[in-house]
Amino acid sequence: MQKFIKFTLACFLSLGFSTMTLAGLDEIPKSITDSVYNPDLMDSMQPLGESAFREWKSDRSPPWTVGYASTYAGNTWRKGAMDRLLNEIKPKWQELGLLNDIVVTQSNLKDSLQIQQIRQLVDQGVDAIIICCSNPTALNQAIQYAFDRGVPVFSFTGYTTSPLSVSSSVNYHQAGFDVGTWMAEEIGGEGNVLVVEGIPGYSASDSQNRGVLDGLSQYPGIKVTGQIAHMWTSQVGQAETQKWLATHPGQLDGMAVQSSGETGVLAALQQSGREMVPLSIGGELGALCYWRNNPDYISAAIQTWPPGDDVELGWNIMMRTLQGQGPKIQSILVPPRKITYSDVEAMMGTDCDRGSTGWYNPGIDIWGGKDYLDNFFLRPADPEAYDPNS
Repeated sequence: MQKFIKFTLACFLSLGFSTMTLAGLDEIPKSITDSVYNPDLMDSMQPLGESAFREWKSDRSPPWTVGYASTYAGNTWRKGAMDRLLNEIKPKWQELGLLNDIVVTQSNLKDSLQIQQIRQLVDQGVDAIIICCSNPTALNQAIQYAFDRGVPVFSFTGYTTSPLSVSSSVNYHQAGFDVGTWMAEEIGGEGNVLVVEGIPGYSASDSQNRGVLDGLSQYPGIKVTGQIAHMWTSQVGQAETQKWLATHPGQLDGMAVQSSGETGVLAALQQSGREMVPLSIGGELGALCYWRNNPDYISAAIQTWPPGDDVELGWNIMMRTLQGQGPKIQSILVPPRKITYSDVEAMMGTDCDRGSTGWYNPGIDIWGGKDYLDNFFLRPADPEAYDPNS
């Protein structure tokens, strides 16, 4: 089977990327491709070809052991994803009899260490590996190493450019574009905007940042007056924003902030004594709490990556693939979710914690549920009902 997949993959590559893109996307319902795979709002590096795992099924019987080669554990988003993974997903799938254990490694944003850890996980005998928010190209040889030994790699919340991985996330360029256009319209189509990105060099951050700038550029009256990075951490966002505000006393009309970090950036704006200009909010509870108690502050928030739902989306794709359901394409994308003030009222009261760096998760049934995922597999089935003996 491995040789067949390699031969098929070589044929795809010989035909060129554009042919691969059409072959993969043609099998997805038009309603989804029109709304989530718009080529004008797609990162040019996002892999959209046919999946190498269309006819693949693990030759290892469950319960499976899964490796989680994490890049970083130092912010609340990563903690939210880890909490869902270890405290909800793990016991659930163990109870189903399909999971033995999850082995976790941390590379602290060092590509070379993550590569080493992926190879070690393979050598230790894991049956699949999930990664998060990684460098889009640096891991490709490690992914090849895993594939050659029958271990598939799944990237959630960001993509790799390896044709031998399956990626899942929101369409980040689209999400960033939505944030950029929303910000421009929120301030009337003109004014100075500070752009706050996540971790430069990581696909999820870079894609969103390009999308934000693309969205803002649609409005000639908008000027990007500065760009800073917050490393997807509210404390860093607060410190970097304080520095920027202290050294740039000129007019500021809005702040396009990549989540996570909005709670800290908002705190810096409050402490600066400046006017509370509109700031884009994603899913951090502290920033949503401020909005809850100031209903007229902004018109909407845009959730791009709920940590618990994102890791569960990637996990469900992994389990379906191990079971032989056959993912159609390399990247399974979901749309960003607009959060209204009514949503915020329903999730928290006025006594909410303004300093909370926890996260709002809309729920996996909303964020790429079973019915949605069925559209991306050749032989869709409920992965929780899998019987390896049938």
